[in-house]
Amino acid sequence: MLKIHQIFLIKFFSLFVGALFLFSVLMYISLRESTIEHNRTGLEHSIILIGLELESIDDLDLLAYRVHDKTDLRVTIIDNDGVVIAESNTDKKTMENHGNRYEVMQANRETFSYSVRYSKTLKEDFLYVAKKYVYHAKPIYLRLSMSLEKTLHDFYSLWIKLAIAFLIVMIIAFYIAKLMSQRVVYDIEQITNFLDEIANKNYNAFIKTKYFYEFLEISLMLKNLVKKLTSREKQKRKYTAKLRLMNKQREDILSAVSHELKNPVASIMGYAQTLEEDPDVSLAIRMKFLSKISSNGEKIIQILDRLALSVKLENNDLKIIESEFDLKVLFDEIVSNLSLKYKDREIIVRANSAIISADKTMIELILINLLDNALKYSESDVELVLQDSVVSVIDKGIGIKEDDIPKVAEKFYRVNKNSWDNSMGIGLAMVSHSLKAHKSELNIASEYGKGSIFSFSIKEMQKK
Repeated sequence: MLKIHQIFLIKFFSLFVGALFLFSVLMYISLRESTIEHNRTGLEHSIILIGLELESIDDLDLLAYRVHDKTDLRVTIIDNDGVVIAESNTDKKTMENHGNRYEVMQANRETFSYSVRYSKTLKEDFLYVAKKYVYHAKPIYLRLSMSLEKTLHDFYSLWIKLAIAFLIVMIIAFYIAKLMSQRVVYDIEQITNFLDEIANKNYNAFIKTKYFYEFLEISLMLKNLVKKLTSREKQKRKYTAKLRLMNKQREDILSAVSHELKNPVASIMGYAQTLEEDPDVSLAIRMKFLSKISSNGEKIIQILDRLALSVKLENNDLKIIESEFDLKVLFDEIVSNLSLKYKDREIIVRANSAIISADKTMIELILINLLDNALKYSESDVELVLQDSVVSVIDKGIGIKEDDIPKVAEKFYRVNKNSWDNSMGIGLAMVSHSLKAHKSELNIASEYGKGSIFSFSIKEMQKK
């Protein structure tokens, strides 16, 4: 296994080699593009000059040879069918049809066209520039090209010079890196010796690093290690107690769910068994029992909905499934269902039609929770009011003490003997979290011994 100073030297060397390679590639691309751009402009100017005298020339082959002789450029003249009619560097009779060459096709649409590609005829990379002319009333393509070999030659020359410069810098850097690695080894040995002393319970051991500030920081952290271990042990005990509390809360939820489900399940089984054992039961009683079974089934669904929502609350994973519905209609449905449970109580609804866009299940559970608490902890009528985009549940019950008001919406909080969790461990925490997900919040106004008002705004939920 390599030591840290050896790894440092290897990484240092790899960095320089990689930098040289990257720089070489960038230089080659930059130089090649710059050369192509410069030469392309030159070839365009040359084509313009040749074109000025084109109509006065009778022998195109002679023109191609003369231009090549004076400029060392390759000259190719192509007719409208793609046939090479003049060529300066090779026998035109052996050349392929050039009608499908990119620069020839582009010359029909642009003033100048150019391309860079490998020439199978001359076995080199060439820059081609072409322009369309009319010669003796017939369209022709005048194409000039030049080899890009010189670009590579210039690059290799520059690269060798850069490589020599990099090599000199690397030798100097390698020497400096070696000196630094020796100092790193010294500081690491100091830390290692100190750790050995700590392992042997010698907490008064001395450590002194000389060269690097980072190692000095490490040494100071090690000196505080014993104190931090003691602190972490205390934190561990607190965390364990928190886990036990969370487990207890989960057990409470499961126990509450089990308790809540027993009655409706027992009722369903009882009514079902009666219908099964007595097939001659009257139609009125049969319908009554079926209604009871349906009612208890609905109660089970509500319990399971509250349980699912409690899990989402615990995991902070509330997801809104929005739909548009009339809040007044939902009020009436909830009041009708609660009236079956609280037959001797009255819930007064004061509301007009209001279309909102929200998660209907959550809003229903919020209202059921608030109304159920109001009915449970008061003896007089309960009011459900919608006014000025604010929903309020008003009761004249036992109320909440002023010191307890900020706490009742906390998760699993109980106010003395009062259980504000609707027997599900959810309670007003569910209401608070659900409203927050709808960009609203629960407001509580209460006077101990006189009653309470639980309200929230639906302004953000109302259809614009």
